[in-house]
Amino acid sequence: MFLPFFLELKSAQVPVTLREYLTLLEAVKEGVADFDVEAFYYLSRAALVKDERFIDRFDRVFAHVFRGVIGQGETSGEASNPVDLPEEWLRRLADRHLSEEEKALVESLGGFDKLMETLRQRLAEQKERHQGGNKWIGTGGTSPFGAGGFNPEGVRIGQTESRHRKAVKVWDERHFRNLDDTVELGTRNIKVALKRLRRWVRAGAAEELDLDGTIRATAEHGWLDIQTRPERRNRVKLLMFFDIGGSMDDHVKVAEELFSAARSEFRQLEYFYFHNCLYEGVWKDNLRRRVSVIPTEEVLHTYGPDYKVVFVGDAAMSPYEINMVGGSVEHWNREPGAVWLDRVTGHFRKWAWLNPLPESQWGYTQSIAMIRQLFAGKMYPLTLGGLEAAAKELSR
Repeated sequence: MFLPFFLELKSAQVPVTLREYLTLLEAVKEGVADFDVEAFYYLSRAALVKDERFIDRFDRVFAHVFRGVIGQGETSGEASNPVDLPEEWLRRLADRHLSEEEKALVESLGGFDKLMETLRQRLAEQKERHQGGNKWIGTGGTSPFGAGGFNPEGVRIGQTESRHRKAVKVWDERHFRNLDDTVELGTRNIKVALKRLRRWVRAGAAEELDLDGTIRATAEHGWLDIQTRPERRNRVKLLMFFDIGGSMDDHVKVAEELFSAARSEFRQLEYFYFHNCLYEGVWKDNLRRRVSVIPTEEVLHTYGPDYKVVFVGDAAMSPYEINMVGGSVEHWNREPGAVWLDRVTGHFRKWAWLNPLPESQWGYTQSIAMIRQLFAGKMYPLTLGGLEAAAKELSR
């Protein structure tokens, strides 16, 4: 009965293997999660999920398969066949989660066997969605099988929280929804992704205790011989350019989180602001952007080719701002923005562009295609997966 679960995980691109699936079957056979659905959830997650990025997908598939009813088909509009749950599991859950008074009430209404028999009949007969009422599987009514309603012997299906504390089991609670690598970032997740850019070296004065060296030297000499070594430092140098204002106002939060995470991870971090496209001047203080402009040429002369460069922006602008003299919306630029971007990619060895817009929307904006071409295709979505891909590219 667990084969459909395994195949659903594969379809959801959760990287599960046949060996992991067989391990799960062996654990079930040995009674590790004996008739306990919650225990089976944690057992199967431990056996099948080896990367926290896929926990959210696993949770969705688990709820999809084991709540008893597969969701409506997205293309055909027809409902899939229900998945049979082991009746012993549901009976054991009822024993665990219902009070003695509630168990007596279930028995007075026909008992658990009658409840499950009725559920199967209604799943087979029902052809459409229902709202309210006391019979069909729907929402807001008093049917024992609906969601959001009330019934003392309820097997609540499809709701995200326990409303009346009468449900046998709620399947849809998810604790790790922010770990999927397709979601937008948080500061913690950004720090995890940026670790790919670390290159540790020991440099400077020997001020850190070398415990292994001290033990070795003490054993060799017969007396306490303290050894020290230079502190380990991340030698990666990072230069960031942030698009600010205009359409980027919608992405301030994620840009701030990225900036905060980068500052905590990299000691050798420098940053500058620009608007829409890079031109002859950048700035470090948005309140003084009109009077404290730093020439872009000076930036190129100051920072060597070993710096890794990251641009952060939605690249959404008029094409004239990229390829025309005077195309800037703020000033008269004597050289097109494309010229300055070419100078950046020609000076530095490693670069990438992070775009907070969903990748599915990139094809609708001509300027995004132009920027991607200027960056040799090295544009990545500002998601956990996109940031890890960018970090991998910068680390080559």
